[in-house]
Amino acid sequence: MSATIVGVSHAIAASGFLLLFLVLGWRWRTRVHAAALAAACLLTALWAGAVALELPSALAETLRTAAWCILLLMLLGPPRARWKGFGFAIALLCGLTIAASAPMFIIGTRLLLAVLGMLLVEQVYRNTPEPDRWAIKFACIGIGALFAYDFFLYSDAALFRQINEEIAAARGIANAFTVPLLAVSAARNPRWASGMAVSRRIMFHSAALIGSAIYLLAMALSGYYLRYAGGDWGRIMQLAFLCGAAILLAGVLFSGALRARLKVLINKHFYTGRFDYREEWRRITRVLSEDGPGPGERTIEAVAGLVESPAGALWLRREGGLCEPAAAWNMPAQQHGVALSGEFFRFMEERQWVLDVPACLADPQRYANLAIPASLLAVPNLWLLVPLMLHGRLFGLVALAQPRTSISLNWEVTDVLKIAGSQAASYLAHRESLNSLVVARQFESFNRMSTFIVHDLKNLVFQFSLLLANAEKHKDKPEFQADMLGTLDSSVQKMKTLLQKLGRAQEQDPAQALRIDTLLAQAVHAKSLAEPRPALELCEKGLEVLAHRARLERVIGHLIQNAIEATPKEGQVTVRLLREGPSALVEVADTGSGMSEQFVRERLFKPFDSTKTAGMGIGVFESREYIREIGGHLQVSSMEQGGTTFRLLLPLHCMKEAHDGQEETVGD
Repeated sequence: MSATIVGVSHAIAASGFLLLFLVLGWRWRTRVHAAALAAACLLTALWAGAVALELPSALAETLRTAAWCILLLMLLGPPRARWKGFGFAIALLCGLTIAASAPMFIIGTRLLLAVLGMLLVEQVYRNTPEPDRWAIKFACIGIGALFAYDFFLYSDAALFRQINEEIAAARGIANAFTVPLLAVSAARNPRWASGMAVSRRIMFHSAALIGSAIYLLAMALSGYYLRYAGGDWGRIMQLAFLCGAAILLAGVLFSGALRARLKVLINKHFYTGRFDYREEWRRITRVLSEDGPGPGERTIEAVAGLVESPAGALWLRREGGLCEPAAAWNMPAQQHGVALSGEFFRFMEERQWVLDVPACLADPQRYANLAIPASLLAVPNLWLLVPLMLHGRLFGLVALAQPRTSISLNWEVTDVLKIAGSQAASYLAHRESLNSLVVARQFESFNRMSTFIVHDLKNLVFQFSLLLANAEKHKDKPEFQADMLGTLDSSVQKMKTLLQKLGRAQEQDPAQALRIDTLLAQAVHAKSLAEPRPALELCEKGLEVLAHRARLERVIGHLIQNAIEATPKEGQVTVRLLREGPSALVEVADTGSGMSEQFVRERLFKPFDSTKTAGMGIGVFESREYIREIGGHLQVSSMEQGGTTFRLLLPLHCMKEAHDGQEETVGD
């Protein structure tokens, strides 16, 4: 390439940037960033002049590139802590470029500087408020064009292992084209200040992009070395190496632990606060409101995302004196609750602390010698217990597993977790209120329907009673009238029974001490014609409970009937009676199709939700409510295609010795 062409091209660039420097430098003291822009223009003019005069220009080019990067960094504005990472990268690359002697290494560092410059331009423009972009867009186009042309020049040089003379010669004119753009932007925004703030998301993606660019460049250089040093196998080794490097990069970029460490590193070294509150609250709101898993799982996910925790469990306050397990996210479901009357629950409700479990176990005195319940310590890899406060009361707890990366649990983190916990408690309480309202409306509709049925049945009973009264007057009529009377009498009795159940007009039978083994024997005998036939195992006899006979019979009969319907004819249904402490334990187990964990948690005990064609969906719900009413508990364990077991824990009314029960049985 003719030296004259190169000289003229770069002389044009030197003249343009020198003129812009003189214009900006006339009153630079009154402008915030005009001095930095003027310095960048001057260094660019000096570099272009050195190339035009065929003088050594490597140092001038490095300083010119660094000046434009520093200008962009200044335009990003406060906080200055964010300068550390970019400033270190700029200084490192410039230092390596100046100190290096190998041509390919210098090409590589200049290529990285061009990539860094384009990233800075993108951040400046993206983080400028929409109304202010008109003043900065031409500067972004101009400076971006400088770095884009450098990237084109040095990427071509890296590919062909030498600088293309034609591309290098046209570089001066290409740079000169950016002078009018910079002048227009300087005229529109003479102070060169825009009050921008770089979002953490942009910083995170930019850091990932820079790291990926450095990695790919290093792998490309290594691949070229293998190609030229490997002889006949060079090209094959190069392709195999680059393919493996790309797969490794993809695996690293999709690593949750690596992404978490990068976020923590950026938040710690580039920002004064750890959280971008606007983004975090948008994320929490989005997670809580989106479709997908149940509300409990979404609550855990929303809270865990604040501290990069990969798993967690949720307990919610329920009636009956327990804070019961409600959901689990990325871990097995928990089985045991926390007593509401215990010391731990009172501590969490009064202090409202985010409890660091490892710290509490290591230094109990710091936490008033608090004993963490075993049901919570059973959570795998337990780290934090976050209280869910609602109206000054502890609504629930979220247990979080250890984070993917080390996180300092300072006041900012704990405060954000508390606020997120309160928001999650409000969300869950709102969902439960809606569900309760829906159930109440369904019961209201059901009661209204029952009222009409009761009214109709009363009319029928009156008609049948009148028919019976008239028939009594004709006893001497043919014999078929006697059969009719019997049939009508039976129908009237059935109608009255139905009327009593629907209208709830009469009082329930009084609670009494019931032999649970006798009750089970009657219930199993009533289903003896079903297939499969239920089997009865009485491991304890003579156990008595205080309950209403009709209602308890209905509960046990309903559970046995459900087990029979869910089990194939060749399967097994077993009813067992055991004693567990101060309670009688009734197990109804089957080998049927079973239920999923989600179905048990979300639908099994939900009224008016049935999988049966003609079912009303209130049987299991009514059973659980009555068992709770008499002080017991109804538990269920099930597995799809693995059968189901219902466990009824009924408080004993009168605890007898085993031999007494046997004597009574013999006496009977």
